[in-house]
Amino acid sequence: MKTVQSEKLFQKAQQLIPGGVNSPVRAFRSVGGTPRFIERGKGAYIWDVDGNQYIDYV
Repeated sequence: MKTVQSEKLFQKAQQLIPGGVNSPVRAFRSVGGTPRFIERGKGAYIWDVDGNQYIDYV
């Protein structure tokens, strides 16, 4: 899974938002990975800024 753009946006977010995310889990990297930055959605699908597609099964 590619995350190059999400990594760049996360670095920028860390300069503006404590921990880089608007979440109780401020140390996002300690729970594994980089947050995904969602670009668009349609129906049960969303796409992040890197072009990865996700499905919401809920």
